[in-house]
Amino acid sequence: MSFPVFALCAVLLGGCASAPPPAAPLSTAPVAAYRDEIALAGRLSVNYEKEGQPAVLTGKFDWVQQGGRVEVSLASPFGQTIAKITVTPQQATLTQGSEPPRSAPDIDSLTAQTLGWSLPVSGLRDWLQGYATAQDGARFAASPARSTVTTRDGWRLHFVTWQDPTSAQDQPQPKRIDAERGVPGSPDALAIRIVLDPQA
Repeated sequence: MSFPVFALCAVLLGGCASAPPPAAPLSTAPVAAYRDEIALAGRLSVNYEKEGQPAVLTGKFDWVQQGGRVEVSLASPFGQTIAKITVTPQQATLTQGSEPPRSAPDIDSLTAQTLGWSLPVSGLRDWLQGYATAQDGARFAASPARSTVTTRDGWRLHFVTWQDPTSAQDQPQPKRIDAERGVPGSPDALAIRIVLDPQA
């Protein structure tokens, strides 16, 4: 083999050796099985319209779900409680500071009136665990390879990142969820970003 041909082979082989490995394929395993009882915590950011102007809320939340009952605590980034919400099949109750509790049959309209944006509790019961009801009414189970869906009530969901597994047998669990509804700039536009803390 002449030197130029040998040198060319060496360069090509060297290039192959230094090329980055191909990205690992995204897991197609579905999320862990849905649980009726769960306790989660994390951070959220809400972009919404308030009196015709864009507004942003950021903070922390705790979510405790036991069957049909959901308790949500919303706090500022520094831990000061903003609101406590309790939702049962019969009614929704919201308490802010020293104000008397306010109740209504519908949590979406109650939070819209009191917080300025609607907290979609019925959707979040599914979303926080990687599930949703798709536009066609079918049950959607997210995975790292199948991470977007538009829900039957018009939310565009993206399961952006996933919790690090603690063992090879762990099924995926959402870490960051982006939810958007409406057209940006419109009065009903709402964008929620949720980052979940690792579960114990």
